[in-house]
Amino acid sequence: MMSSPKLQTQVPTRQPPNDGVREFEFTDRDFEAVRKLIYQRAGISLSPQKMDMVYSRLARRLRATGTRRFEDYLALLGNGSATEWEAFTNALTTNLTSFFREQHHFPILAEHLAARRGRQLVIWCCAASTGEEPYSLAMTAVETFGSFDAPVSILATDVDTNVLRKGEAGIYPAERVERLSAERVRRFFLRGGGSQDGQVRVRPELQRMVSFRPLNLLEPAWTVRGPLDAIFCRNVMIYFDKPTQAGILRRFAPLLRPDGLLFVGHSESLFHAADTFHLRGKTVYERVLPKGREGD
Repeated sequence: MMSSPKLQTQVPTRQPPNDGVREFEFTDRDFEAVRKLIYQRAGISLSPQKMDMVYSRLARRLRATGTRRFEDYLALLGNGSATEWEAFTNALTTNLTSFFREQHHFPILAEHLAARRGRQLVIWCCAASTGEEPYSLAMTAVETFGSFDAPVSILATDVDTNVLRKGEAGIYPAERVERLSAERVRRFFLRGGGSQDGQVRVRPELQRMVSFRPLNLLEPAWTVRGPLDAIFCRNVMIYFDKPTQAGILRRFAPLLRPDGLLFVGHSESLFHAADTFHLRGKTVYERVLPKGREGD
């Protein structure tokens, strides 16, 4: 179990203006309390510059719960409401995604899968958001093996339960697939008609390759079991401080096969975890194996 690291950002000292525009008073003390709670709950380190964003997102929860002050809302969380804790976490989670985002990773994955024909392959997408990334992994697998019966299963997890439900449904506005080739759209999606005009749905054959499950990377016990052939943890580490990152990476390593790959986001570097992972290519990492296992 990883230890609970300390917040690295400084407590904001500026009192935000309250010019009557805001519906609820939101003080530095309120913001600091929110920062501590989301850090303890999900490991997210909010900078002082996120104060307005936090107010905007949590003001909706005050309205929904009928509370009039942030102090009262935080007290509600303190009473241990599992439903509201889930809503609080969902509200403060950022979900920016698209199909085949950071395109350079997918040919590497395709080559990795093709070289391991003959066994069942398992990929963990640990920040699945609304599903575009795990479905992109599934499309890559189908294209690599030339069949929807590809020997690949994908576990898609996220701390935000709202986006997981959207991913599991597999229904998207048609503009979300506009950048995909016509061949991919035809092969992997169904276009809606009537009341669903302007929407597309992931084909059931592709959906069967992906299973969605809620998971918080800060939980002391994960429901994920190895061995895994690849882990996609892209644009997640940027929300954690270095000690939290290092703790998560140490837990990733034993879940991967000795030849497994870890894919991270374009702005993320694991130089501080050189004892756990070493760079193979552009934001693609391999495990550092114990001495004597380098040839496994």
